[in-house]
Amino acid sequence: MCTRWSSSKTSMQAPPVDFSFRGISFIQDLLTEEPRPGLKPIKRTEEGRLLTQALRLNNNTINDLTEFTDIMRKLLEHPEEIYWIDLSFNDLPTIDPVLTTYYNLHNLNLHGNSIHELSEVDKLAVLPHLRSLTLHGNPIEEEKGYRSYVISTLPNLKSFDFSAITKLDRSTAAVWRRMNIKPKKVRKRLSNY
Repeated sequence: MCTRWSSSKTSMQAPPVDFSFRGISFIQDLLTEEPRPGLKPIKRTEEGRLLTQALRLNNNTINDLTEFTDIMRKLLEHPEEIYWIDLSFNDLPTIDPVLTTYYNLHNLNLHGNSIHELSEVDKLAVLPHLRSLTLHGNPIEEEKGYRSYVISTLPNLKSFDFSAITKLDRSTAAVWRRMNIKPKKVRKRLSNY
């Protein structure tokens, strides 16, 4: 147990593993690519897995996150503790549900992708620790009420599109939601008499 705590603590202080600008199209390529060297080296376990909780995959051509979980298990010592993922400037058409399995995710960068449906944001509502999200540069940015929809859907956010969320933003989002989102109808059960 002491080893787990110590390696987990090390990974919290480690820089992100950086696979940006590598021309990566498939997540599986992470196993054969070498991460970009940083100012501070990332420690590895005896098995070669990286001790970090942050991942840079930006500026590649990724359009699918198939096998993401399996690759993270092979690449990182504690993948369940990932708190920051940068997938900006790729070709992702949706917000893959695999991202919602990372319970500790605090920061998620998805700007500059190809996300078309504003309802994709709903998937992220299950992440209780998500505090910072970027989505600008996606087609959804052109949707009416884009900022208000995201803020009202993800009430724990502190920052959206690199801009702090103010009290005014929250109240505007709440009013927008009341005016634009129809409540789901509750179906009443008929008793069998």
